[in-house]
Amino acid sequence: SLGRYDVRGPNQRLMKEAAELKDPTDHYHAQPLEDNLFEWHFTVRGPPDSDFDGGVYHGRIVLPPEYPMKPPSIILLTANGRFEVGKKICLSISGHHPETWQPSWSIRTALLAIIGFMPTKGEGAIGSLDYTPEERRALAKKSQDFCCEGCGSDMKIALLPLTSGSDSSQADKEAKELARQISFKAEVNSSGKSLTVPDLNHSLSSSDSPQADTPTTFPDATASTSGQEDEDKTATTLPEPPPPVPKSTSLSPRQRRAQQHSQRGASTSPEVIQTQQLGANRNTDHAGSAALIVILTLALAALIFRRIYLANEYIFDFE
Repeated sequence: SLGRYDVRGPNQRLMKEAAELKDPTDHYHAQPLEDNLFEWHFTVRGPPDSDFDGGVYHGRIVLPPEYPMKPPSIILLTANGRFEVGKKICLSISGHHPETWQPSWSIRTALLAIIGFMPTKGEGAIGSLDYTPEERRALAKKSQDFCCEGCGSDMKIALLPLTSGSDSSQADKEAKELARQISFKAEVNSSGKSLTVPDLNHSLSSSDSPQADTPTTFPDATASTSGQEDEDKTATTLPEPPPPVPKSTSLSPRQRRAQQHSQRGASTSPEVIQTQQLGANRNTDHAGSAALIVILTLALAALIFRRIYLANEYIFDFE
């Protein structure tokens, strides 16, 4: 039924994933609708040793045309007590958080994330519920009777019978680890910090995983310490205060006064020094003016004395 789709661009990626997820496992199964490659229906088994143990839950995955560059939207169709029915749920791997999505993730990653996130607390996220354990167990038992009208899936036969083999244990471990890693990544991004951890697909690789192992890079953790480093650099550029002059009991009173005077002179601010210089300049001007007045006065007195002397000499000669 997938042969009529164009195999270019995102269609090629989706067709590859559809082929790898064609056969159901005992934990999950997903396939696109026959008339819409960008809408998938999935079925997941509730995680063991939880309030959802024994439940089989059905839902929709709506993929954007930009997939895998943008994340899918996930909607649960089976009542479960953890996610609202018929509403896009808020996970760090869903369309509500495009900033935490990575193109290396796949629909299989989303299925394992749903399983891994079911036992976690909703904490008021969009589409989350916090039913009591008793209510969730009752819904888990009731979920086995659900039949999807859209794709015709019957929960009694949608998945392979649950076994206790290594494959089942591995899928449970992958789901828990994925939920932990994605939650950690969302916390790191929201706080603005940086970190590098191994790609989730590396730890979740298996025979039906559509993705190769690719390193997942988060922002560099050293960015969180850049502010501290800047403060340290700023601190190192500030001038250090002059060391205190040790007191000596062997100095004479005159030496102590001279030392205090030199300290006060060294600590004088530029404004005080400038004021002192201006005052010195003014004193010099006043002294120069006073000397000029004295010189002029003496010259005038000498001139008057000369005139008197000449006048007396003239009178004496006349007589």
